[in-house]
Amino acid sequence: MQLMWVSGPTGSVRTFSITARKMLISICALAFALVTAGFLLYLVGFKIAIEVRPELARSLGGVTTEAEQERMETVYRDRLAKLQGMLDSTSQDIRQLQSLKNRFMEIATPAGLREKRGTEDGKGGPFVSPNRQESSLRQPLTLTLNDAVEEFGQFQKVVGSMRQDWAKQLTWLYTLPTGVPVRGDFHMSSGFGMRNDPFTGTLARHEGLDFTAAAGTSIIATADGVVTRSGWEDTYGNIIEITHAEGFVTRYAHISKRLAVEGQKVKRGDHIADVGSTGRSTGPHLHYEVFRFGHVLNPAQVLPVGNS
Repeated sequence: MQLMWVSGPTGSVRTFSITARKMLISICALAFALVTAGFLLYLVGFKIAIEVRPELARSLGGVTTEAEQERMETVYRDRLAKLQGMLDSTSQDIRQLQSLKNRFMEIATPAGLREKRGTEDGKGGPFVSPNRQESSLRQPLTLTLNDAVEEFGQFQKVVGSMRQDWAKQLTWLYTLPTGVPVRGDFHMSSGFGMRNDPFTGTLARHEGLDFTAAAGTSIIATADGVVTRSGWEDTYGNIIEITHAEGFVTRYAHISKRLAVEGQKVKRGDHIADVGSTGRSTGPHLHYEVFRFGHVLNPAQVLPVGNS
């Protein structure tokens, strides 16, 4: 069989054999097959890349498999759970820190100052632009969570260190005579310094504070310490002395009943005696003195009741 193709103005005839036609068809089929095979290989290779190298898929177009997405979600959940745990722990530390601070201020601050509240006028501090946080929005979520965990860890260390410091300061403060020596109703009947002596009417130095209260009212230790004296003296009547840290000594006089004995360790707030009117006294009250390194002090300078 022959194929006749007439072409040109002179009607010349060109003839192609069937063999050439078959060759042309074979070439076209081979080209199509190669193109198809190449496309299939591309798809297979891309699928393998996604499964084996998910980061490659993300770099090529943000494509992730279901397994990779689940893995990423698991990582995010773990990071968030860790952050939540750190947040809960830090919140507890902050509450404890606040409680320690409140106890410290209650012990150390005179009553007159406690009632003075600060105004809202005094504010300040360096200006921190919110734009500084924008850089964290441009990085992957995993890195952002990792940074947050690290920063929270550092914050936890700071809070923990502050809590330990406040606890140490509070423990130290409990060893100083900053407490009120009477538990119950009382009023200050005589201050520290010069006064008219109630027996002679002449000027005399009064080296303590008088807390007038009903007979039998509890007298308590104003700080941790050791009882170094528990006995009788003609002028003071029944008397107890306690030695504290930092060279402090407290004296409790005119008491009706001594409960603490010499050598006994006491804690701040322990019931050590009862109010009475023994010795040189005109009525039930506690005469309270404070010494430091042998020198008498005005108790009002260390008591939280201030000068009231």
